[in-house]
Amino acid sequence: MRLATRLTLLLIALAMSACTSMVPRDSLPYPLTNEASGEQVKVVAIPLPVIATSPNEGVIAGALTAFLLHNRRDEVTSLLAPQANYNQNFGTTFSLYGALYPDPEQFWEFNLSRSTRVNEDYEVRYINRALLGKKLELNLFPYYFTDGSARFFGFQSQSRKENETNYGDQEYGFTLSAGYQISRHFQLVLGERFRKVNIVQGAVTRVPFIRDLFSPPEVPGIDGFTTHAQKLAIVYSTLNSPTMPTFGGYAKISVENSSQFLGSSADYRHYEAELKGFVPIDDSRYITAFRLVYNQTLGSDVPFLERSILGGETTLRGYGRNRFIDSSYFLLNLEERIRLFRWEIFDVNADWEVAPFIDFGSVMESLDQAETRNFEFNPGIGFRAIVRPNIIGRVDMGFGKDGPAVFVGLGYPF
Repeated sequence: MRLATRLTLLLIALAMSACTSMVPRDSLPYPLTNEASGEQVKVVAIPLPVIATSPNEGVIAGALTAFLLHNRRDEVTSLLAPQANYNQNFGTTFSLYGALYPDPEQFWEFNLSRSTRVNEDYEVRYINRALLGKKLELNLFPYYFTDGSARFFGFQSQSRKENETNYGDQEYGFTLSAGYQISRHFQLVLGERFRKVNIVQGAVTRVPFIRDLFSPPEVPGIDGFTTHAQKLAIVYSTLNSPTMPTFGGYAKISVENSSQFLGSSADYRHYEAELKGFVPIDDSRYITAFRLVYNQTLGSDVPFLERSILGGETTLRGYGRNRFIDSSYFLLNLEERIRLFRWEIFDVNADWEVAPFIDFGSVMESLDQAETRNFEFNPGIGFRAIVRPNIIGRVDMGFGKDGPAVFVGLGYPF
């Protein structure tokens, strides 16, 4: 029997049983398992309902089964999550998500998704921090997707809800970065990015199509664009974990250049400065987390999706993705991560957190033109389930002037 068939039958059997099973390691190839796995691998199958909503996508309802694979130390090293859901805009969507940690220095993530209307998503992320004696970190992310829920409201912080338009954001490309550890806390990062964007008809028919209200001269990139850019960054980090930090600081300064000479649709540059910090109290039961970011885009005829953008699950959580667009932005995120309790459920040990937060930010032409009245203040609250050392499930609800926004996903927002 072919390996793919064996894996498919295994997933179906586990989904039906919804319990803890012991599976021979030979049936679970690398990177699902590794040297730290036992001859019999503990696999916990957890069926879950899916109920989510966000400003752009609307309500999504369905079901998934999470398969958690453990090593000899009873740590979760792999997650597989087949899912089926329904949305009135996209129809029925079938997807398979995976997060694989073959060892502490490597990470694989993939998402394979297809909807009956417009939406699709095929992406893979690979991170290796063990190269050249752990001096070199490689990060590769190829992707192809179509998002039929994308929105555009116009430029500047005063873009109005009444100007909301919809389109299908169809993209393919990759990002590649290599970070070299030049000292204990400093890293030099070189990056390469290619992005090809087509603007197609969206899936939200109740909202006007973007080209019905906006034209190419006023919105560069509205007919599609290409970006080929190179990045240079300096990173300083004292974080105790790259994915689940409980204490330490992080600072990054970066510049990225897009050139028509190398195939981009326009010449422009991105400049960014970011600062993050994590302060634990009471043996990390309370962690104050903050992030401060300033981003500036300089150039002429910069495509609208290549400018400085706020809105969504990792920036202003009171708004949908790409709500505010201009030539620069200033952003402050502040949240208190509070561990409520530790609970074993379905043979899996998890920390359960609540995280009240505040997001504060604005887009602007440049920082010296910032006006206090244009800043958005988004309070909210998050709920997180954490399966150490790798998996974080998250629900964040933020409140902005357009109404509440709810985001469901994996990983911390920053």
